[in-house]
Amino acid sequence: MDDRIRAHAETLVDWSARVDPGDDVVVRVAEGAHDLAVAVAAALGDRGANLLATYGSDEVTRAYLRAHDGDFAPPDAERALYDRADVFLSLRGGRNTAATADVPGDVRGAHARAREGVREARMATDWVSTVHPTRSLAQAAGMSYEAYRDFVYDAVLRDWESLAAEMARLTDLLDAGSEVRIVADGTDVTLPIAGRTAVNSAASVAYDSHNLPSGEVFTAPAGADGEVTFDVPITVRGTDLRDARLVFEDGEVVDFSAAVGEAALADVLDTDDGARRLGELGVGMNRGITRPTDNVLFDEKMAGTVHLALGRAYDACLPAGEAGNSSAVHVDLITRMDEGSKLLVDGEVIQRDGHFRWEAGFEG
Repeated sequence: MDDRIRAHAETLVDWSARVDPGDDVVVRVAEGAHDLAVAVAAALGDRGANLLATYGSDEVTRAYLRAHDGDFAPPDAERALYDRADVFLSLRGGRNTAATADVPGDVRGAHARAREGVREARMATDWVSTVHPTRSLAQAAGMSYEAYRDFVYDAVLRDWESLAAEMARLTDLLDAGSEVRIVADGTDVTLPIAGRTAVNSAASVAYDSHNLPSGEVFTAPAGADGEVTFDVPITVRGTDLRDARLVFEDGEVVDFSAAVGEAALADVLDTDDGARRLGELGVGMNRGITRPTDNVLFDEKMAGTVHLALGRAYDACLPAGEAGNSSAVHVDLITRMDEGSKLLVDGEVIQRDGHFRWEAGFEG
């Protein structure tokens, strides 16, 4: 086994999930993540945790959804599993990144709504999602398998403590701010953030961070006005989405378009009322992620990008007692902060052309 797989597993168990002896850990293993699952199982055993491994397959999900009549009952048994769990680890890496592309949008939406209770129970655990490099993901990224493995481990096996210290600078600026403005090619949008909490997403539940790799700072905007063009291609519900454009008025999407995948975007927006509002503003800061790969887990963390998520807001960003935007979906859309771009907090430029004011290359 590649030593980097063991290092990945140890980072996941120790730094990210902070697993303790006796913890009940549910591990969902995707079709292509077997080697990482073996390494994670060894790490959990070494730490005296209790392991329950489950199988997660997009092809199995496709078969189920296409055969179902769409009248889904809440999966109470699965919810009970997460209600009892201390930690949930998702080891992603399937055989086909478009396995569910031909599932009808209304069926997807109904399934997502029926599973809201499961999602809430899972997110109440110390949960972490990560990816094992597979050939299908390498192909989706347009990379050789060998090059893709190097890319993944460059993103995952970082000095997370040092990156956390750097990201704290942005966290402090957002926490003290009232308004963010994003200006880039095809983008000029204003987002109120007063009273919201920014999360230093340093790949650990200790930072309210649940992805490995991570390397972003995110918050939950209270609204949005303006327009955004998302120029980083992504896959949404098994469908390519390219050059999506959203127009916001009083916090709600009032117009949208996409060069490719517009129907999939429409399906997301029609999921429920909250799907037309924003749940997240995120700023990518992981310089180990150097290019888009058609995998949002990596791409939204790429330094020199920002992302906005349609749908559900994370509780960690909200004041006590405030529910925030509620939705059955949380779909991230990404735009580059290239030459000519600006990120402003309360009118002050804190990033220009993708460089923060504390970095070399920033020109004030």
